[in-house]
Order: sequence, then structure tokens, then C-alpha cells
Amino acid sequence: MNGSKPDGQYAVLSPWADVDPVPLKGISAPRLDDLSGKKIGLLCNFKPAARPILKAVEDKLKARYPTCELIWYSPTVNIAEIIGTEKAKFEEWINAVHAVVLAVGD
Repeated sequence: MNGSKPDGQYAVLSPWADVDPVPLKGISAPRLDDLSGKKIGLLCNFKPAARPILKAVEDKLKARYPTCELIWYSPTVNIAEIIGTEKAKFEEWINAVHAVVLAVGD
């Protein structure tokens, strides 16, 4: 009967799955006091608007912190880099920066 009841009513189900609750956890890395002279990673996924978003962030950061170095990283596929074939390349990049800005843009 496709979820309908004999009296013409329908059963409504929630699309949310039952999951084990994960306790909230804050950012464990300390915040940087200043971005001057720091290496900032710009992590860009392959979605169309991600690159223009990060380009705007790059322009603003360079204007505000002229001595910061901005280092782009763009994964080649939609897979977590830490488990993909580019793991070593990603780890080298992440270990070379002080902070990361990520953009995902549709």
C-alpha cells in the first residue's frame, strides 16, 4: 500500500537517520595572534565557485597582511586527500602552513 493506511492517511517518516551522538569538540589548535609573516594555506575543492571565493580571500589577506605567504592546494579528485593517492603531497602541504582557509563553492 506504499505506506498508506486503509483510512487514506499516510505514514510520514523522517529522512534523518538514528546516529550515535558525537560530543561537541572545539578547535584544538591555538588561534594565531597575527597572520603577518605566516604561511596560510588556501584549500580549494573542484567546485566552480571555490576558486573565485578563495581568490577574493587571497586578495583581502594580502591587502591586510602583505607579509603573509599564501599557498594554494587543489585536490584533483573528490576524495579525502588523507586517504587518497595524494596523501604524501597533502601532508607535505599541510605541514608547511600555519593555518588553512577552505572554500567549497557550487
